Amino acid sequence: MTTLILGLALFFGIHLLPSAPLVRQALLTRLGEGPYKGLYSVISLLGFILIVLGMAAADFRSLWLPPSWAHSVVVPLMLPSFILLAAANMPGNIKRFCRHPMLWGVTLWAAGHLLANGDLASILLFGAFALFSLFDIVSVNRRGAQPQQQTLPLSKDLMVVAVGSGAYVFFLLLHPTLFGVAVV
Repeated sequence: MTTLILGLALFFGIHLLPSAPLVRQALLTRLGEGPYKGLYSVISLLGFILIVLGMAAADFRSLWLPPSWAHSVVVPLMLPSFILLAAANMPGNIKRFCRHPMLWGVTLWAAGHLLANGDLASILLFGAFALFSLFDIVSVNRRGAQPQQQTLPLSKDLMVVAVGSGAYVFFLLLHPTLFGVAVV
């Protein structure tokens, strides 16, 4: 469990820097933009690797029994999650209506997985992602985030939905192989 907790601390610790603009700016000034971004990336990647290794090695400690209906809610909930994740990284109109598609996609993903998992490691992992995403939505809004203003062709939205849906099917089918848990 220590590896998981260390990974979460590194990953989210470095991701909190943008919400502390004075600290971030001091580091940028001291290190320079290239080294700052490099250090940010290395710490993020190290944290992510430790999260993966920590989850794989974590003992199963059940804290609560998920409701029997959780699976029937979680599987369809992941589709909009993946579409929002795709929307964050592709041109489309979703960003006109949703300022933070990636953060909302992660929030849906984490909330669904919290509902379906009652073990300590899962609660730490998915709870941390849910809390960070909600915190970051507020933080980014306070820093002046605005929705996209430009209207794009509907074909862009169809591509976003196609890519998000494709990723959803990919992870749905490979979930047992990748994470050791069957979902279909």
